[in-house]
Amino acid sequence: MEWWLGYAAVGAAVGFFAGLLGIGGGAIMVPLLVMLFEAQGLPKAHVLHLAVGTGMVSILFTSLSSMRAHAARGVVRWDLALALTPGILVGGLLGSAITAWISTQVFASLFTAVVFFAATNILVDRKPRPSRALPGALGSMLVGVVISFFSTLAALGGAFLTIPFALYCNVPMLQAIGTAAIVGFPIALAGGIGFIVSGWGQGGLPPHSLGYVYLPAVLGITLASVLTAPLGAAAAHRLPTRRLKQVFALLLYGLAARMLVSLW
Repeated sequence: MEWWLGYAAVGAAVGFFAGLLGIGGGAIMVPLLVMLFEAQGLPKAHVLHLAVGTGMVSILFTSLSSMRAHAARGVVRWDLALALTPGILVGGLLGSAITAWISTQVFASLFTAVVFFAATNILVDRKPRPSRALPGALGSMLVGVVISFFSTLAALGGAFLTIPFALYCNVPMLQAIGTAAIVGFPIALAGGIGFIVSGWGQGGLPPHSLGYVYLPAVLGITLASVLTAPLGAAAAHRLPTRRLKQVFALLLYGLAARMLVSLW
């Protein structure tokens, strides 16, 4: 029961911060899951892969409400989302396949590098100056591969790369955010499938695992995050969001660094 409560606590934190700050929860979810899985006694060689795979599948479910909300408000650039999706599917599968062949220590280093980059973007609140139009079909596909590949390494929804890219291509901010919400779903889908396939048949995985996806954690995180995301969204209208983003970025630095030291 204590582990179920732990998964619910992770989901509650992820949902609240996602609703409050409008960012994906993988960056905070994965380090917390690594701590829980280590305390639970899961094999150390698999804890990070299990945490990222579980995070991707959890994001798959929790992103549905965000997708519906942005689509209903008409702030989605469907042409951009559709142009990025083929590359996103390829990048997600590629990223999850590569992680299956590298050591936990190397994977932890890549994860930490991606999270540090995302946290720095949040901390400085960088807004690229729009200067050009969207690329063609091939260019959009390659961008999708890059976004999804790095997002899969850290169970991120992709907004930390999708939004700057869209702004750089002269897409208005609200449309960039709405499009990033849509793009997050195929990233989570491709990454989740990839971690299931790459972990299939691996020895030493705990019961109730589907490849590198630990189903009890998915259930606990999803149920709790769905309940707390609206609370975070409501709090965003009353709290100093910019300062909270800075605090959250510092928290990401600490959690990622702590996880890196633990796994090394």
